[in-house]
Amino acid sequence: MRFLGHVVRFIVSALVLLVVGWIVPNFSIGGFWSALMLALVIALLGWIAEGIFGRKTTPFGRGIVGFLVSALVIWLAQFIVAGVSVSIIGALLAALVIGIIDLFLPVSTPFEAGK
Repeated sequence: MRFLGHVVRFIVSALVLLVVGWIVPNFSIGGFWSALMLALVIALLGWIAEGIFGRKTTPFGRGIVGFLVSALVIWLAQFIVAGVSVSIIGALLAALVIGIIDLFLPVSTPFEAGK
């Protein structure tokens, strides 16, 4: 059941990234598969940042540092995932829009909420 929760989370994240690509200028995604790979790469880069710097500096952390790390992770992910193009301004705007969307539609599963 935990695996299914992760699959659903990545699919929802990919859909959010597609919406962000539609809203934010200088942020484009080639299609759903690119968005799904981008969600995976963002999760992996966020996990690495959390391991190195701690939870407060990850894309899921709070405050300006978490926001800037989120934008940096989004910008760096474009070099790993084909079909994604992001400028620095686009990454900052995308981090802002993703943060706003996450307020209303948190990308977590009910299984993780109980932890």
